Amino acid sequence: MAFVTLEQKGPVGVITMNRPEALNALNDQVLQDLDQVLDQVEENEEILVAVVTGAGRSFVAGADIGQMSTLTAVEAKKFGILGNRIFLKLENLSKPTIAAVNGFALGGGCELSMACDIRIASEKAKFGQPEVGLGITPGFGGTQRLPRIVGAANAMELILTAKTINAAQAKEMGLVSHVYAPEELMDKALELANAIAANAQVAVRQSKAAIRRGLQTDMATGTAYESEAFGLCFATEDQKDAMKAFVNKEKITSFKNR
Repeated sequence: MAFVTLEQKGPVGVITMNRPEALNALNDQVLQDLDQVLDQVEENEEILVAVVTGAGRSFVAGADIGQMSTLTAVEAKKFGILGNRIFLKLENLSKPTIAAVNGFALGGGCELSMACDIRIASEKAKFGQPEVGLGITPGFGGTQRLPRIVGAANAMELILTAKTINAAQAKEMGLVSHVYAPEELMDKALELANAIAANAQVAVRQSKAAIRRGLQTDMATGTAYESEAFGLCFATEDQKDAMKAFVNKEKITSFKNR
């Protein structure tokens, strides 16, 4: 899998988009490699949190324009379906995901970051959905995730103007949570990932699922799912151990994740 690599650092899996000579642009092979790596992350019980980043000076500069330029309407729809399927797999991964955006996150790159649960960025990061300037719409979820994250008006402006924004503007808009110096980005991503990994993982995963499902439904349905998740946690050893420690004025130092 030359174009996407997976490195395990303790409980954290670091997924690196690794096509730096093309600014990590997404073509069929990159997407297929990412698909396989996501399966590996899901199946590896030692990986509790995943960090997605890019090799070189780009996170992902977009989908591969060279490949897309010759597509027919039917082929383009299939390419969009492929990208959306894989990005939905990333979004619905049972384990929390953090996008550590180190550089260009344009088009498909911005869409990749938005499929992650949390986004942090380098001061050098650039975000945008430039597709309308190329005569197309966003194709890997940009029209759907961006308004959910930054609001409809901000999403309309970014998509319809095809403009690029910097990391500070992305933070102000709510597209990213934190902005760091380039040399600090991965350390901060791993620090955040390890803070998540230190908690009770059944509760972490149920919380992620409740948030994700709630964003797609009405309040009554969402809170009904939350009640199910809340109740399920009371069947875990971690809940018993942590609450017993709390009642005894003790601090739990580790979880069994069951």
